[in-house]
Amino acid sequence: MPEGKSLHIYNTLTRKKEVFKPLNPPFVGLYVCGPTVYSDVHLGNIRSNLTFDIVYRYLTYLKYNVRYVRNITDVGHLLDNDEGDDKIEKRARLEKIEPMEIVQKYTNNFHVVTQLFNLINPSIEPTATGHIVEQIEMVQRILDNNLAYEINGSVYFDVKKYSGEHNYGELSGRKLDELLEQTRDELEGGDEKKYFADFAIWKKASEETIMKWDSPWGLGVPGWHLECSVMSTKYLGQRFDIHGGGMDLKFPHHECEIAQSIGADGVNPVKYWMHNNMLTVNGTKMSKSLGNSFLPLELISGDHPSLEQGYSPMTVRFFMLQAHYRSTLDFSNEALQAAEKGLKKLMTTITTLNKLESSEKSSVNISFLIKKCKESMNDDFNTPITIAHLFDGVKIINSINDDKESISAKDLENLQDHYNTFVFEILGLKIEHVNSSNDKLANALMDVIINIRNQSKEKKDWETADLIRNELKRLNISINDGKDSSTWSYEE
Repeated sequence: MPEGKSLHIYNTLTRKKEVFKPLNPPFVGLYVCGPTVYSDVHLGNIRSNLTFDIVYRYLTYLKYNVRYVRNITDVGHLLDNDEGDDKIEKRARLEKIEPMEIVQKYTNNFHVVTQLFNLINPSIEPTATGHIVEQIEMVQRILDNNLAYEINGSVYFDVKKYSGEHNYGELSGRKLDELLEQTRDELEGGDEKKYFADFAIWKKASEETIMKWDSPWGLGVPGWHLECSVMSTKYLGQRFDIHGGGMDLKFPHHECEIAQSIGADGVNPVKYWMHNNMLTVNGTKMSKSLGNSFLPLELISGDHPSLEQGYSPMTVRFFMLQAHYRSTLDFSNEALQAAEKGLKKLMTTITTLNKLESSEKSSVNISFLIKKCKESMNDDFNTPITIAHLFDGVKIINSINDDKESISAKDLENLQDHYNTFVFEILGLKIEHVNSSNDKLANALMDVIINIRNQSKEKKDWETADLIRNELKRLNISINDGKDSSTWSYEE
């Protein structure tokens, strides 16, 4: 039996911390909303994925058998609720290529970034287009239960009828009677929904729509909310343990997921809902319109007017872990530079720890330090407090190294195992080696990037290969393609 009985998770649904009791131990089902692949991944995606990377790592440490599912939205994400263009098709028209080229291009880019930040790949990474049949089947079950209606080739979920027996708004805290105060003006101008809160679970395709599928209601596309209900329950069961995502997804996306699953199968699908908080820059909301939004690769390169320098992926990861996932995370050069120094200090200490020599007896209390780290992680994955405890240990390690304290062989082994486990396996940090002539981290990153580019060339995805080459050239990095391999060079 896993040792996770003392783990507490804050459940958005109940608005309190609860003792984690999986439905079918030692199996744990974890579903996380992945990206809509129509543009470069943004820092909000990174924070969300980092949050649940930690959840996955710690549950695995507790000896749970975790099935981690993270989807790729490659169709059905409309621009304006249930109206407007699909985001992917709009980008495809702008770039004058096929929608699935857009999907492949930005899926590749997403995977490059997740590798840079040392995010563990999910057990399953399903796509919306790969589950059209199952989505049509769920729509039909909702219709059969009289909780949806079809009109002009589109199918809408009937929120008002659903709310007669269920609490629509239980996750986000929104009350339907407050929404009812809104007028029906929103339904004018050709809107075919019966009620403004109704949402599309199948949308009729226009003649211009490229990605569309046949269904009992005609050619169309699935609603954005539908895919997650289908894929989470397909791979984790009608009721599973944890569903995660950004706070901005609570309403309407996750609220609609609950309604759809209950509407189709009569089962509230998730036991624990988890949501990470938003990002700010110098106390201001991060947004493109304010000019304070930057992409992960810009953060690494420093190629942005808001940045004084570039920051390594591990510095950014460490910085993000210094805030609890439910807290707002504020980016600033000062905070990132402080994180850079803190990470260097931690990694230097681990190098020192691994070289320590033991004594016959210990004058330090190692068990207390190890216990405090476990307690903080058991308190809703509290990484900032865990990091603080690890730095308490830095003082102990330096004292032993300076011969001011002593440590027995058994305690030294336990302390080394503790730091290697918590820093590298649970927090997912990596040592970034630098020498005077070259940056080994840069070599490792370039190996990843060149490998992705080579895979693109093998698939004849020349656009992605050229994009990588051109973006690197912008950073004064040249790719030299040889007969059997590719090398790189940098010029100041």
